[in-house]
Amino acid sequence: MLTHLRPAFVLLFLLTTLTGIAYPLAITGLAQIVLPHAANGSLIVVDGKVIGSELIGQNWTSDRYFHGRPSAAGNGYDAMPSSGSNLGPTSAKLMDRVKQDVDALRASGAATVPADAVTASGSGLDPDISPAFALLQVSRVAKARGADEATVRKLVTDATEDGAVGEPRVNVLLLNMGLDRLSSGGNG
Repeated sequence: MLTHLRPAFVLLFLLTTLTGIAYPLAITGLAQIVLPHAANGSLIVVDGKVIGSELIGQNWTSDRYFHGRPSAAGNGYDAMPSSGSNLGPTSAKLMDRVKQDVDALRASGAATVPADAVTASGSGLDPDISPAFALLQVSRVAKARGADEATVRKLVTDATEDGAVGEPRVNVLLLNMGLDRLSSGGNG
């Protein structure tokens, strides 16, 4: 019996060491060398302080900023319990929330409402919105900041990333950082 158990334990130890320790350390080290920004979470640092990640949305509530998609993750973009709401298309709770969001956007003057303005992404943490949703918010943001709408609209256009894979998108954190640079007179 020992002749069968000893090779099994040796193999278990070797494979655990190889696949559980050596391989992850090698890949982590390679990522740190080749793509350090991405390997460390694509963090955005301003004045030595981490203000967010390009990969995770944030809960923007002020009229002075562009708002992201609704989030179903925990308490608004909480990455710990990230997941969708798990509410199906026939869910009364989901339909009521979407209807409230659509009504609020229409009350603010929106003729058409982009889907991402009222629906959460699968993870609930999507940092991007469609250019249509960003443009829908231009007048609110410009008014709250006392800025020219054309200038804010150009900021949205400049922040729009072509969808090499998928649709064009606007990263809300980067767009709002551009707004702050605009307000502070930076050329950013």
